[in-house]
Amino acid sequence: MDKLKCFTKSHRAFVVTLWVLCALATSGWLLRAQSIATTPAPESGSPLIAEFRRVEAASVSDALEQLTGKRMYMSHRMQPIFTGKFAGFARTVQLKKDEGNNDPAALNGMLAAIDQGSTDSVYVMSVEDGADIAGMGGLMGTAMAARGYAGAVIDGGVRDVAYLRKIGFPVFATGIVPSTSVHHYRFAGAQIPVSCEGVTVNPGDIVVADSDGVVVVPATNAQAVLKLAQQMDFKEHSMYPQIEEMKSIEEAVKKFGRL
Repeated sequence: MDKLKCFTKSHRAFVVTLWVLCALATSGWLLRAQSIATTPAPESGSPLIAEFRRVEAASVSDALEQLTGKRMYMSHRMQPIFTGKFAGFARTVQLKKDEGNNDPAALNGMLAAIDQGSTDSVYVMSVEDGADIAGMGGLMGTAMAARGYAGAVIDGGVRDVAYLRKIGFPVFATGIVPSTSVHHYRFAGAQIPVSCEGVTVNPGDIVVADSDGVVVVPATNAQAVLKLAQQMDFKEHSMYPQIEEMKSIEEAVKKFGRL
Protein backbone atom coordinates (compact mmCIF):
# COMPACT_ATOMS: atom_id res chain seq x y z
CA MET A 1 0.00 0.00 0.00
CA ASP A 2 2.85 2.40 0.94
CA LYS A 3 4.58 1.59 -2.34
CA LEU A 4 1.35 2.36 -4.23
CA LYS A 5 0.99 5.73 -2.46
CA CYS A 6 4.62 6.54 -3.22
CA PHE A 7 4.11 5.63 -6.88
CA THR A 8 0.96 7.76 -7.06
CA LYS A 9 2.78 10.78 -5.61
CA SER A 10 5.69 10.30 -7.97
CA HIS A 11 3.32 9.98 -10.91
CA ARG A 12 1.54 13.18 -9.93
CA ALA A 13 4.84 15.02 -9.56
CA PHE A 14 5.93 13.79 -12.98
CA VAL A 15 2.66 14.94 -14.55
CA VAL A 16 2.91 18.38 -12.90
CA THR A 17 6.54 18.78 -14.00
CA LEU A 18 5.64 17.75 -17.54
CA TRP A 19 2.74 20.22 -17.58
CA VAL A 20 4.99 23.08 -16.38
CA LEU A 21 7.62 22.27 -19.01
CA CYS A 22 4.98 22.20 -21.74
CA ALA A 23 3.56 25.52 -20.54
CA LEU A 24 7.00 27.12 -20.57
CA ALA A 25 7.76 25.73 -24.00
CA THR A 26 4.42 26.94 -25.34
CA SER A 27 4.98 30.36 -23.79
CA GLY A 28 8.39 30.61 -25.42
CA TRP A 29 6.94 29.58 -28.78
CA LEU A 30 4.25 32.22 -28.46
CA LEU A 31 6.80 34.86 -27.63
CA ARG A 32 8.89 33.88 -30.64
CA ALA A 33 5.80 33.88 -32.87
CA GLN A 34 4.83 37.30 -31.57
CA SER A 35 8.31 38.68 -32.26
CA ILE A 36 8.16 37.34 -35.82
CA ALA A 37 4.71 38.82 -36.42
CA THR A 38 5.76 42.30 -35.27
CA THR A 39 8.55 43.90 -37.27
CA PRO A 40 10.91 45.78 -34.93
CA ALA A 41 12.10 49.27 -35.78
CA PRO A 42 15.23 48.96 -37.88
CA GLU A 43 18.52 49.82 -36.20
CA SER A 44 20.33 52.68 -37.84
CA GLY A 45 23.52 51.99 -39.74
CA SER A 46 24.29 55.73 -39.91
CA PRO A 47 25.26 57.76 -36.84
CA LEU A 48 23.73 60.84 -38.49
CA ILE A 49 20.38 59.13 -38.97
CA ALA A 50 20.50 57.78 -35.42
CA GLU A 51 20.81 61.37 -34.16
CA PHE A 52 17.97 62.63 -36.38
CA ARG A 53 15.71 59.94 -34.90
CA ARG A 54 16.18 61.57 -31.49
CA VAL A 55 14.98 65.06 -32.47
CA GLU A 56 11.44 66.21 -33.12
CA ALA A 57 10.24 66.96 -36.63
CA ALA A 58 8.99 70.37 -35.47
CA SER A 59 12.48 71.33 -34.26
CA VAL A 60 13.99 70.13 -37.53
CA SER A 61 11.44 72.23 -39.44
CA ASP A 62 12.21 75.33 -37.34
CA ALA A 63 15.95 74.82 -37.75
CA LEU A 64 15.60 74.53 -41.52
CA GLU A 65 13.55 77.71 -41.71
CA GLN A 66 16.08 79.64 -39.63
CA LEU A 67 19.08 78.40 -41.63
CA THR A 68 17.64 78.40 -45.15
CA GLY A 69 14.57 80.61 -45.02
CA LYS A 70 12.60 77.84 -46.73
CA ARG A 71 9.59 75.74 -45.82
CA MET A 72 10.73 72.12 -45.98
CA TYR A 73 7.74 70.34 -44.39
CA MET A 74 4.98 68.54 -46.25
CA SER A 75 1.38 69.73 -46.05
CA HIS A 76 -1.16 68.68 -43.44
CA ARG A 77 -2.58 66.17 -45.93
CA MET A 78 0.43 63.90 -45.33
CA GLN A 79 -0.79 61.70 -42.45
CA PRO A 80 0.59 58.58 -40.69
CA ILE A 81 -1.31 55.28 -40.68
CA PHE A 82 -0.26 54.93 -37.02
CA THR A 83 1.64 57.07 -34.53
CA GLY A 84 5.35 56.60 -34.93
CA LYS A 85 8.67 58.25 -35.68
CA PHE A 86 11.39 57.55 -38.21
CA ALA A 87 14.26 59.13 -40.11
CA GLY A 88 16.32 57.95 -43.06
CA PHE A 89 17.74 58.68 -46.48
CA ALA A 90 15.21 59.32 -49.25
CA ARG A 91 14.89 56.68 -51.95
CA THR A 92 12.63 58.30 -54.53
CA VAL A 93 10.19 56.79 -57.04
CA GLN A 94 7.77 58.44 -59.46
CA LEU A 95 4.59 57.02 -61.04
CA LYS A 96 2.80 58.64 -63.99
CA LYS A 97 -0.78 58.12 -65.11
CA ASP A 98 -1.24 55.65 -67.95
CA GLU A 99 -4.88 54.54 -68.02
CA GLY A 100 -5.63 51.17 -69.57
CA ASN A 101 -1.99 50.12 -69.65
CA ASN A 102 -1.87 46.33 -70.05
CA ASP A 103 1.91 46.07 -70.09
CA PRO A 104 2.79 43.58 -67.31
CA ALA A 105 6.19 45.25 -66.93
CA ALA A 106 4.82 48.79 -66.52
CA LEU A 107 5.61 48.88 -62.79
CA ASN A 108 8.69 46.63 -62.72
CA GLY A 109 10.99 49.59 -62.14
CA MET A 110 9.09 50.42 -58.96
CA LEU A 111 9.69 46.91 -57.61
CA ALA A 112 13.37 46.99 -58.55
CA ALA A 113 13.76 50.32 -56.75
CA ILE A 114 12.39 48.78 -53.55
CA ASP A 115 14.78 45.83 -53.76
CA GLN A 116 17.74 48.18 -54.14
CA GLY A 117 17.05 49.93 -50.81
CA SER A 118 18.37 48.89 -47.41
CA THR A 119 18.76 49.94 -43.78
CA ASP A 120 18.04 53.65 -43.24
CA SER A 121 16.19 53.99 -46.58
CA VAL A 122 12.90 55.90 -46.64
CA TYR A 123 10.73 55.09 -49.64
CA VAL A 124 9.43 58.40 -51.05
CA MET A 125 6.90 58.01 -53.86
CA SER A 126 5.17 60.64 -55.97
CA VAL A 127 1.95 59.38 -57.59
CA GLU A 128 0.58 61.74 -60.24
CA ASP A 129 -2.97 62.78 -59.22
CA GLY A 130 -2.79 59.91 -56.76
CA ALA A 131 -5.12 60.98 -53.95
CA ASP A 132 -7.46 58.07 -54.73
CA ILE A 133 -4.82 55.60 -55.91
CA ALA A 134 -2.87 53.35 -53.54
CA GLY A 135 0.80 53.85 -54.32
CA MET A 136 1.73 50.99 -52.00
CA GLY A 137 0.20 48.25 -49.87
CA GLY A 138 1.06 45.25 -47.76
CA LEU A 139 3.30 43.42 -50.24
CA MET A 140 5.53 46.41 -50.87
CA GLY A 141 5.55 47.27 -47.17
CA THR A 142 6.61 43.73 -46.30
CA ALA A 143 9.52 43.94 -48.74
CA MET A 144 10.62 47.30 -47.32
CA ALA A 145 10.40 46.04 -43.74
CA ALA A 146 12.42 42.92 -44.63
CA ARG A 147 15.16 45.11 -46.14
CA GLY A 148 15.32 47.36 -43.09
CA TYR A 149 13.66 50.49 -44.48
CA ALA A 150 12.90 53.11 -41.84
CA GLY A 151 9.49 53.92 -43.36
CA ALA A 152 7.65 55.21 -46.41
CA VAL A 153 6.16 58.53 -47.54
CA ILE A 154 3.58 58.34 -50.34
CA ASP A 155 2.25 61.40 -52.13
CA GLY A 156 -0.86 59.39 -52.91
CA GLY A 157 -2.89 56.70 -51.20
CA VAL A 158 -2.01 53.58 -49.24
CA ARG A 159 -3.91 50.33 -48.75
CA ASP A 160 -3.63 47.06 -46.75
CA VAL A 161 -3.35 49.32 -43.74
CA ALA A 162 -4.39 46.64 -41.23
CA TYR A 163 -1.47 44.46 -42.33
CA LEU A 164 1.02 47.34 -42.35
CA ARG A 165 -0.04 48.15 -38.80
CA LYS A 166 0.29 44.49 -37.86
CA ILE A 167 3.91 44.31 -39.00
CA GLY A 168 4.62 47.76 -37.57
CA PHE A 169 5.83 49.36 -40.79
CA PRO A 170 5.31 53.16 -40.64
CA VAL A 171 3.78 54.89 -43.66
CA PHE A 172 2.73 58.48 -44.27
CA ALA A 173 0.27 59.03 -47.13
CA THR A 174 -2.41 61.49 -48.24
CA GLY A 175 -5.19 58.97 -47.67
CA ILE A 176 -6.30 55.38 -47.26
CA VAL A 177 -7.93 53.85 -50.33
CA PRO A 178 -8.60 50.29 -51.61
CA SER A 179 -7.53 50.98 -55.20
CA THR A 180 -4.57 49.74 -57.26
CA SER A 181 -2.03 51.43 -59.52
CA VAL A 182 -1.91 48.38 -61.82
CA HIS A 183 -3.26 49.19 -65.33
CA HIS A 184 -3.57 52.86 -64.30
CA TYR A 185 0.07 53.92 -63.84
CA ARG A 186 3.56 53.30 -65.13
CA PHE A 187 6.96 53.61 -63.53
CA ALA A 188 8.53 56.96 -64.48
CA GLY A 189 11.85 56.87 -62.67
CA ALA A 190 13.76 56.20 -59.46
CA GLN A 191 16.40 58.15 -57.58
CA ILE A 192 15.29 61.37 -59.24
CA PRO A 193 13.95 64.61 -57.69
CA VAL A 194 10.23 64.29 -56.88
CA SER A 195 7.66 66.69 -55.46
CA CYS A 196 5.78 65.51 -52.37
CA GLU A 197 3.06 67.69 -50.87
CA GLY A 198 4.82 70.97 -51.53
CA VAL A 199 8.41 69.84 -50.96
CA THR A 200 11.03 68.74 -53.48
CA VAL A 201 12.76 65.56 -52.32
CA ASN A 202 16.12 64.58 -53.80
CA PRO A 203 17.68 61.12 -53.50
CA GLY A 204 19.78 61.03 -50.34
CA ASP A 205 17.94 63.86 -48.58
CA ILE A 206 17.10 63.08 -44.96
CA VAL A 207 13.42 62.51 -44.23
CA VAL A 208 12.28 63.03 -40.62
CA ALA A 209 8.73 62.05 -39.70
CA ASP A 210 6.73 61.92 -36.48
CA SER A 211 3.25 62.78 -35.19
CA ASP A 212 3.71 66.40 -36.28
CA GLY A 213 4.38 65.58 -39.93
CA VAL A 214 7.17 65.03 -42.46
CA VAL A 215 10.23 67.25 -42.92
CA VAL A 216 12.90 66.99 -45.62
CA VAL A 217 16.50 67.98 -44.85
CA PRO A 218 18.76 68.58 -47.87
CA ALA A 219 21.91 66.48 -47.50
CA THR A 220 24.14 69.57 -47.75
CA ASN A 221 22.50 71.15 -44.69
CA ALA A 222 22.20 68.03 -42.56
CA GLN A 223 24.88 68.64 -39.91
CA ALA A 224 23.99 72.30 -39.31
CA VAL A 225 20.26 71.51 -39.16
CA LEU A 226 20.81 68.65 -36.73
CA LYS A 227 22.91 70.77 -34.37
CA LEU A 228 20.35 73.60 -34.27
CA ALA A 229 17.40 71.20 -33.93
CA GLN A 230 19.10 69.51 -30.96
CA GLN A 231 19.53 72.89 -29.27
CA MET A 232 15.89 73.74 -29.90
CA ASP A 233 14.73 70.41 -28.52
CA PHE A 234 16.80 70.90 -25.36
CA LYS A 235 15.43 74.39 -24.75
CA GLU A 236 11.82 73.36 -25.34
CA HIS A 237 11.95 70.33 -23.06
CA SER A 238 13.67 72.42 -20.40
CA MET A 239 10.83 74.95 -20.60
CA TYR A 240 7.99 72.57 -19.73
CA PRO A 241 8.80 72.27 -15.99
CA GLN A 242 9.69 75.98 -15.85
CA ILE A 243 6.28 76.96 -17.23
CA GLU A 244 4.58 74.70 -14.70
CA GLU A 245 6.64 76.15 -11.85
CA MET A 246 6.33 79.84 -12.84
CA LYS A 247 2.78 79.42 -14.19
CA SER A 248 3.78 81.80 -16.97
CA ILE A 249 4.72 81.15 -20.58
CA GLU A 250 5.85 84.78 -20.98
CA GLU A 251 8.51 84.41 -18.29
CA ALA A 252 9.69 81.08 -19.69
CA VAL A 253 10.06 82.51 -23.21
CA LYS A 254 12.03 85.47 -21.83
CA LYS A 255 14.33 83.09 -19.96
CA PHE A 256 14.95 80.59 -22.78
CA GLY A 257 14.33 82.67 -25.90
CA ARG A 258 12.33 79.82 -27.53
CA LEU A 259 8.74 79.60 -28.66
